[in-house]
Amino acid sequence: MEHIAIIKLGADGDVIRTLPLLKGIKQKYPASHITWITKGDVATLLETVKEIDSVVRVPYHGRDVFDVIYNFDIEQEALDLVERIDASEKYGFYAVDGFPTAYTTGGEYYLNTLFDDDLKRNNTKTYQEMMFEVAEFPYHHEYLGLTLSQEDKMYAQAFLKEHALHSSKLIGIHMGASSRWPSKVWHSENVQAFIRLAFHQGYQILLFGGPNEQEKLQPFVAHLAQGGITVASNNPLNTKREFAALVSLCSTIITGDSLALHIALALKKRTIGLFFVTSPAEVEDYGLLSKLIAPRLSEFFPEKSDQYDEALTKSISSELVFEKITLPGKQ
Repeated sequence: MEHIAIIKLGADGDVIRTLPLLKGIKQKYPASHITWITKGDVATLLETVKEIDSVVRVPYHGRDVFDVIYNFDIEQEALDLVERIDASEKYGFYAVDGFPTAYTTGGEYYLNTLFDDDLKRNNTKTYQEMMFEVAEFPYHHEYLGLTLSQEDKMYAQAFLKEHALHSSKLIGIHMGASSRWPSKVWHSENVQAFIRLAFHQGYQILLFGGPNEQEKLQPFVAHLAQGGITVASNNPLNTKREFAALVSLCSTIITGDSLALHIALALKKRTIGLFFVTSPAEVEDYGLLSKLIAPRLSEFFPEKSDQYDEALTKSISSELVFEKITLPGKQ
């Protein structure tokens, strides 16, 4: 039995979309024991993935010796860790004079997309395809999703009952993103316009936010209520497991390029992804994702992806998104 370690610390959405690599590992090493090293609450989402035998959070002080280690991360903590852990074979990234470097040629392309704006702009490979190249596995659009525990399902059903929601016509809208990418978030005026359209067509709405939206969600809900529109919202301090459980309730998820998008796809949810400042090409759709691309994306991606522009966040209309909701299947 091969003992294999995976290092993937962040970002949380990237941790989720690295899961299909487990398929490649299990194909090459069917009897392997896999340890996944990560950080933060996203670790709890990995605990129910049957292909993973052990989930460990940093700081990692183990003295295990592995047969193979895959480091899919270039942040310094991961680069230090892969150097410290003993393994017969290493794939992915390590540091040379403080700069990330690929162990094999398969990782060089991905590294170059991080530092070459022209290559990033013109890249047509998905993140998963590039990670399979890093690991030197053939890529066949492998899918591996999340599994909810019984406790997660009970939490979701209790929420459904408490708010008198019906999953068949429940649309989830994620209103947040990392503060690093402020233009990833659909403008609140567009969200309100969409909700009015959907509400009057008999749909129910569940708003999602994280810690960055603590002060935004309740006033938003209250404002809609003044106009006679009732919507539910999650607790912005939900654990990742609770967040995923609530996503599982929805028939469709509307979200920017965020953790919510990757959780939705990992739960096989029909998803409408709004791309304002990040690459649509890098997101594998798995036949579940409709991609709506801001008409001005090319003005911001990749050089100005960290800038906020109000007109940009308004450039995908509520009507266009609603069209995607009412059309059957992925468009």
